[in-house]
Amino acid sequence: MDDFSQLTTPAFLVDRAIMQRNCDRMHAKAAASKVIFRPHVKTHKVAEIGRMQHGGEAGPITASTLAEVEHFAAAGFRDITYAVPIAPEKLSRAAEIARRIDRLNILVDSFETVDAIEAFGSTFDAFLKIDCGYHRAGVDPNDPASLVLARRMMSSKALRLHGLLTHAGHSYNAKSIEDIRAVAKQETAAVTKFRERLGTNLIRSVGSTPTASVVDRFTDCDEVRPGNYVFYDAFQATIGSCRFEDVAVSVLTTVIGSYPERNALIVDAGALALSKDLGPDHIDPRFGYGVICNLDLHPLPMKLVAISQEHGKVATMQPLPVGMQLRVVPNHSCLTAAMYDQYHVVENRRIVDQWHPMRGW
Repeated sequence: MDDFSQLTTPAFLVDRAIMQRNCDRMHAKAAASKVIFRPHVKTHKVAEIGRMQHGGEAGPITASTLAEVEHFAAAGFRDITYAVPIAPEKLSRAAEIARRIDRLNILVDSFETVDAIEAFGSTFDAFLKIDCGYHRAGVDPNDPASLVLARRMMSSKALRLHGLLTHAGHSYNAKSIEDIRAVAKQETAAVTKFRERLGTNLIRSVGSTPTASVVDRFTDCDEVRPGNYVFYDAFQATIGSCRFEDVAVSVLTTVIGSYPERNALIVDAGALALSKDLGPDHIDPRFGYGVICNLDLHPLPMKLVAISQEHGKVATMQPLPVGMQLRVVPNHSCLTAAMYDQYHVVENRRIVDQWHPMRGW
């Protein structure tokens, strides 16, 4: 397809060259740092991209749903970490998957989960989730009870404890590269100090796209798990994780209403095409729901100020005709990609392929 005019909008576009560059850069950094590279696949949910993250091979990966684990296992990925604290009712499904691949690592951060695993009767490979400051999940590395839990896991016949896993999600609150670098140090320090207190040589697994993107080398860790970096997005570009030209995805949309009398447009990309992620509103509360660009991805003097299910309202002093196509760089590529059952792969403004992400939990 020579251009975008034949696509039904909204459509999710992936620039293959930009994404390949992002993948190669992170893969090379991990190799130069001599750490295990276990990239996250939740951003894209596509086996082809998972291989691109490993230079064409099916290497170790991180997933956020058991459906992702099953999909990538079927595609030949043999070493997978399910990086969400496992619900006891999912142990049977996890055990079945583990029998089909070389290793499935599960995540634990409570005594109750250990009790459930021991009662289940199978042996699982596992990581202990450590909270490095994000306060979403994981044990407090400074709480003595966390050491007790770690030792319980190490002694349990139902678990093979391989390492300590943390995620610096609070790096998304950063306002500058310096802020992100400070969080990166906090991230590695949390698992390193806890490992020292425990007196073991467990794997220290870290991962967030902002911290992984801004450090020159991975230090004080043994494994890295970034994910969003394959696509990046307007949020990452704003906080300093990447340049705007590193963003590999956009949503193609069409002007379906033009109202110059009130300096407004309506496009056919709403919440179900872009998500309702406000982006870096801690930096700019008026950021809008995505960056509106022309078809060459040059930002336009417009703002996506409101979205409903299938509509996007654009504030602009520049009237555009109904039927004109635009591209929106999403605030959060992970959530936006999850809205689509097909990605249109772009090279030089041409559609050259289609990829189909897996869906479900």
